[in-house]
Amino acid sequence: MQNIRNIAIIAHVDHGKTTLVDKIIHASKIFGEHQQFDDLILDNNDLERERGITIVSKNVSVRYKDVKINIIDTPGHADFGGEVERVLKMADGVLLLVDAFEGAMPQTRFVLSKAIDLGLKPIVVVNKVDKENCRPDEVHEQVFDLMFNLGATEDQLDFVTLYGSSKQGWMSRDWKQKTEDITPLLDAIIEVIPPAPFIEGTPQMQVTSLDYSAFVGRIAIGRVHRGTLKEGANMSLMKADGSVKKVKIKELQVFEGLGKAKVTEVQAGEICAVTGIEGFDIGDTIADAENPEALSRISIDEPTMNMLFTINNSPFFGKEGKFVTSRHLRDRLYKETEKNLALRVQETDREDTFLVYGRGILHLSVLIETMRREGYELQVGQPQVLYKEDENGNRLEPIEHLVVDVPEETAGKVIELVTMRKGELTIMEPKGDLQHLEFNIPSRGLIGLRNNVLTATAGEAIMNHRFQSYEPYKGGIPGRISGSLISMEAGAVTAYTLDKMQDRGEFFIDPGEEVYGGQVVGEHTRPNDLTLNLQKGKKLTNMRASGSDENVKIQPKRQFSLEDAMEYIQKDEYLEVTPKSIRMRKIFLDENERLRMAKKED
Repeated sequence: MQNIRNIAIIAHVDHGKTTLVDKIIHASKIFGEHQQFDDLILDNNDLERERGITIVSKNVSVRYKDVKINIIDTPGHADFGGEVERVLKMADGVLLLVDAFEGAMPQTRFVLSKAIDLGLKPIVVVNKVDKENCRPDEVHEQVFDLMFNLGATEDQLDFVTLYGSSKQGWMSRDWKQKTEDITPLLDAIIEVIPPAPFIEGTPQMQVTSLDYSAFVGRIAIGRVHRGTLKEGANMSLMKADGSVKKVKIKELQVFEGLGKAKVTEVQAGEICAVTGIEGFDIGDTIADAENPEALSRISIDEPTMNMLFTINNSPFFGKEGKFVTSRHLRDRLYKETEKNLALRVQETDREDTFLVYGRGILHLSVLIETMRREGYELQVGQPQVLYKEDENGNRLEPIEHLVVDVPEETAGKVIELVTMRKGELTIMEPKGDLQHLEFNIPSRGLIGLRNNVLTATAGEAIMNHRFQSYEPYKGGIPGRISGSLISMEAGAVTAYTLDKMQDRGEFFIDPGEEVYGGQVVGEHTRPNDLTLNLQKGKKLTNMRASGSDENVKIQPKRQFSLEDAMEYIQKDEYLEVTPKSIRMRKIFLDENERLRMAKKED
C-alpha cells in the first residue's frame, strides 16, 4: 500500500468547494511565509472568477502526516456534469460538501449518484454552520436519506460527518464545538478514505483529462490503474475505434502542491501527467507495448440541447474580431470537443454553419463567452431541445427537476409561471423563512423562465435544475408574448426619435449607438414585430421657442447578459456575438424577405 489518498470534492454550486480547497492548501503550508496569494486559488481563469463558479476540474496535492493527498476540485453545475463524470474515475473517495441551511440540492444528487455508482467512499462535510437559520442535524439526516435512496452500500452509508465553516477555516465532528483549524478534516481523510491500491501487472492508464503547454504540446492526465509507467518507455495507445498506436513516454510528472514535479516512474494509484504522446483523446488507454489491454471507456450522459453556430455575416462583420471565417469557427469548435466531452459538433449542409450539442444554456454560453474573449466573431440561433422517439414512435422530450426557493408572498406567482410552461408542482414546504418548491418541467419550458421568475420575485428567487429523464411530449408551451422592435436603416440612433418612440416598447440601445437594418433594437408592447426609423433628426428652423423644446427624457436601455440574450431570441432571430458586443438581429435583415419567408411557413 502506498501513502496516497485520491479524493474528489463534490457539491452543489456555491456550497464552498473551492474555498475549502484554499483552506486545505493553506493548512498544508504549500506557500512560503513570504508568498502572497488570492482567494479561490484554483479558479484561475477569468470566467471562473467573474462568475464565482468552477467550470473545469483541477488537480492539486498536499502532504499531511507523511501522506500525499491528491485533491480534485470539480464543478457544481449539472451543465458541466461531463467534467465530474470523468474525473471521479481518478478518485478512491469523495468529500461531499453540503450547505448547512440549503441542504442537499439537485446537483448534489446528480454528482453523488455518480460517486455512489463508482463505489467511492464518502465523507460528508456540512459547511457554513456559522450561517443564520442553519440546521446541521436536519441536513445530516437529509444526506443519509439521499444516499439510501441512491442505493448506497452499507459501507457507504456508514459515513463520517464533519461540521464547520470553510470561510472561517475550521472543521469539527460536533458543530457546537468550534475548533482552531481544518486538521480534523485532514485526519478524517487519512483515516476513512482507502489508500490508493497498488495493482501489479502490465501498465495501464486511462486518459481522463488533458492539459496543454506551448513547449511540449498536449499533455495526457490520468490515474495509473495498474503496474508502473516509466520515462522513455515504449507503450501502446488504445483508441475508441479499437486501433492500437505505438507511442513513447517522453516525460512523467506528478502533482506536487499547485504545480507538477518531474519523476522517472509512476506506480499504480498515483495521478500523473504524461508528455510526448500524440493523437490521444480523453478515454483512451495507455497500455503495455507487448500485451496491450484497454480499460472500459468513460460513459458520459447525452446532450439535451443544441444550437446553430454560424459565421457572422451582419453588416458590422469583421469590425471587432480577429477570427471571422468558417475555417476559424470549424477548427475552434472541433478543438473544444477534444477536452469538453459532453459537447458534440455536427456539420450541416452549409459549410459555414454547425450544430453544437451541449448539456444546457450555461454549458453552451461558457463556450461562446470563451470564444469571444479569444477574438472570435460568430452568430448563434435559438437553443433547441433534443427530442427522442420510443419504440412505438411517440415523441419524448427531456424533463428537468426544478427547485425554487422563494419568499412566501411571491410563491404563488412562481407556481403560476412554471405551470404555464407545463411544469408540475411535486413538493411545497417551508424552509426557514422561504417557501421551497419542486417541479418537474420540460427542458424547453426553462428557456427564458429565469428572467420571468426573477422579475416576479424582485430578484429574490433561488433556482436550480438538473436533467431527470425523457418523458412523453407535454404539448405546446407559450413563447415570448411580445414582438420585436426592428431598425429600418443603418446609422446612429438619435435621441429625438428614441424619445418619441418610447411608447412603442422597451429599447436595448442608447442614443448615438450605431445600428443596422434588421437589428432587433427593443421589445414591442404588442405581439407583432414593428420596424422603426430611428435615424430621423428633428426638423430645424431658425426660430427659437423656449417653451416647445421640451427636454428629452429617455429610459435607460435594457441590459442583457449572454445567457439572457440566448434565452430571449425567437426562432427567426440570431444572436451576433463579437469580442466587444452582443446584438440581436433577424435572420433575414430585409423586411420584404422576412414577410416572404413568413408566408412560406404559413
